[in-house]
Amino acid sequence: MRAVVQRVDGASVSVRDAAGDGGGSSVVGEIVGEGLCVLVGVTHEDTPEKAAQLARKLWSVRILEGEKSCSDVNAPLLVISQFTLYGDARKGRRPTWNAAAPGEVAEPLVDEVVARLRALGATVETGRFGADMRVSLTNHGPFTVIVEV
Repeated sequence: MRAVVQRVDGASVSVRDAAGDGGGSSVVGEIVGEGLCVLVGVTHEDTPEKAAQLARKLWSVRILEGEKSCSDVNAPLLVISQFTLYGDARKGRRPTWNAAAPGEVAEPLVDEVVARLRALGATVETGRFGADMRVSLTNHGPFTVIVEV
């Protein structure tokens, strides 16, 4: 599993309304104040154990203000699935997505990351798997790291 983790001062994710007529979008997940916005990618070899490992790392990594972790200050997380994290653009002009797990494999593993975070005591908001999402955030720092398990 691969995660792009950003320290934020608030973040939200919205999806287009069901009508699909360009009539707007609705916020489906939002965190206010200091926390982490986490984009999660899943590859073919990932397992529920790796999802649990990633959740523990996200909850305990010390990248918030004053070298604190989410667990130290009970900071929220916004977790959003993103298959494009396993895109490969080294050849040609179009990325390939061969390393990204298909939706039926990836969705339950992203859900497992969220469930494990919540079991640890985290406040977690999410995007909507497979939806056309818009992510807004204020990156604090800026501070962005990649976590792989």
